[in-house]
Amino acid sequence: MDPKAEKGASARATRPRALVLRALGLGDLLTAVPALRALRRHLPRHEIVLAAPERLSGAVAATGLVDRLLPASAAGREVPAELAWEGPAPDLAVDLHGNGPPSHLLLQRLRPRRLIAYAHPGTPDIAGPDWREEEHERARWCRLLRWYGIDADPAELRIPAPATPSPAPGAIVVHPGADAPARCWPKERFAAVVRELRRSGHDIVVTAGAGEDALARFVAAEAELPSGAVLGGSGDLPFDQLAALVARARCVVVGDTGLAHLATALGTCSVVLFGPVAPRLWGPPPDVRHQVLWHPGDGDSARPGDAHGRLPDERLLRITVAEVVEAVRGLAEPVRLVRRGGGSGRAVETPRGSSSAGGGAAAPGPADS
Repeated sequence: MDPKAEKGASARATRPRALVLRALGLGDLLTAVPALRALRRHLPRHEIVLAAPERLSGAVAATGLVDRLLPASAAGREVPAELAWEGPAPDLAVDLHGNGPPSHLLLQRLRPRRLIAYAHPGTPDIAGPDWREEEHERARWCRLLRWYGIDADPAELRIPAPATPSPAPGAIVVHPGADAPARCWPKERFAAVVRELRRSGHDIVVTAGAGEDALARFVAAEAELPSGAVLGGSGDLPFDQLAALVARARCVVVGDTGLAHLATALGTCSVVLFGPVAPRLWGPPPDVRHQVLWHPGDGDSARPGDAHGRLPDERLLRITVAEVVEAVRGLAEPVRLVRRGGGSGRAVETPRGSSSAGGGAAAPGPADS
């Protein structure tokens, strides 16, 4: 073995290791950023290993909170059948995947010295806190860590903007796809929004994840955008390019999917369309940068529909083209610093053209982090 490699392997063998299970999608990773940040702060000497899909390697690295990715995935939102863990058992294992025996037992088979997880009747030996069904995803995992004595704040959700140049600086980014039809607003309506915004003089690009090329090109063609306005599609856009695009976008128009969480994590203005699940469970924090559109029925719960259903959710279909255009126009101008208060000199960023009377102070943008 190369002496340098041998030295590195020896260092890893003696360094305590913490394994975190979150083998889901991009949005799931980004909603776990506050919990990962809390673990990083609490375990400064540990090697933190995240079990997550390999396609998220760029996003995982961009958080700056994880030392190593352990590739792990399963169909849908299921738990991986096994983890390719090597070497001594983890000093700590943390279940941020879900709540139940499949993920608990997967981690217990590695015989960690300590396991952090929610309580469940199927694994009565785990004395964790009770699961709350109607709780925001960011708050859920921070509450879990706090129960075990680890300070965690759901507001610590930001990731740094990349140094990579944006492929379309200042453009409005429209993302018509989602990983389930239930959360896909009709493509014809996305095209109508793009057409209307183009008439107002905005530059627009349409993004697509792997397998969404036809969808994105339909929207672009119906809105008479040039073919170069479609980014991604045949495969995922490399994460550094995607993050650079979003970080330097005028705003993002998107359904309840991973790109919405990326806009939140980078402090970029967004208009997010919700259907089967309420924004109070998966939406951005209250902030003048973000507009959420949702039309529940009388008496609807926070989860009135099937987030993984095969048809667009009826609440999503209640959102009109005019609503989305109006929401974008309220957010689309670049942010500026507004001085508030007599002698305090406190600067708060608000979108140009929007009123700050009803909203709280915006979180600092990527340049301020």
